[in-house]
Amino acid sequence: MSLHRRAILLGVLAAPALARAETTAPDAWTREAYLKAMRDSGRPVEISEAGFRAIQARKPAMMERIGAYLGRRFPEADPVVMRAFAEVPREYFHYMYEGRRSFADAAYEADAKPWAIGYGSALSDYLGQAYMTQVCAPKPEHVVLEIGTGSGFQSALLSRIVAKQYSIEIIENLGRGVRPIFGPLGYANVETRVGDGFFGWPEVAGGFDTIIVTCAAQYVPPALVQQLKPGGKLVIPIGQPFRRGQFLYVYTKDADGRVRSRKDVGVYFIPMTGTMMRAPRPADVPPSS
Repeated sequence: MSLHRRAILLGVLAAPALARAETTAPDAWTREAYLKAMRDSGRPVEISEAGFRAIQARKPAMMERIGAYLGRRFPEADPVVMRAFAEVPREYFHYMYEGRRSFADAAYEADAKPWAIGYGSALSDYLGQAYMTQVCAPKPEHVVLEIGTGSGFQSALLSRIVAKQYSIEIIENLGRGVRPIFGPLGYANVETRVGDGFFGWPEVAGGFDTIIVTCAAQYVPPALVQQLKPGGKLVIPIGQPFRRGQFLYVYTKDADGRVRSRKDVGVYFIPMTGTMMRAPRPADVPPSS
């Protein structure tokens, strides 16, 4: 199996009540609610009622595909993950930031694929996102960090499950464009910033239960291991830039601070940029073989 994020080269338990209290419920997601949320996020669009209904009509089939996909790769599809996918309106994230236009009409496509959103980034394919989300095993009490905000969809998914979701985007134009999109949906437990994910988010007291990286690193950034809580999990693609042979790795930190790794599925991601591309590999980074 191969998962892709930003791959322009390749083309339930609820979250805590406080975090979800003002969330737009799925049954309240109408054309008017969609248009208002887009306006409030600074991305006004137009779509007919018929066009909006056509998008919604495709969503149940996507949910079936995700459920079947996860059921083949895990003992079962996690109902927490399925509920998050049911709740988050994916068409809201189908937006080209470089050129400022919506392509919501393509949402819930039959053949899952990444979609370019500008500045070299993409909305990841929904099957890959479902897989990585279930690997993370998010829980309602968790504090999570994502490295590579991209479209914001992965953070939105996790925010429907966990207590607090942080996300870092290194591309300034994209990071600034995505920052306002969570509020109009009522996703008040998401916090983003523009920065180099190599350094994590050290200001967050206590660290993270889960760190999910959505770009290929050549090695594990030491700061991410340091910011992982005891018992925490780091999900990260490891491999050389723009080459096959990348793999998803799952690192866990024991209560005594010992880090263990598990090699998971083959993947293909664009590389982590910034410091990762310049700094030599430290001698004490966790192994990835």
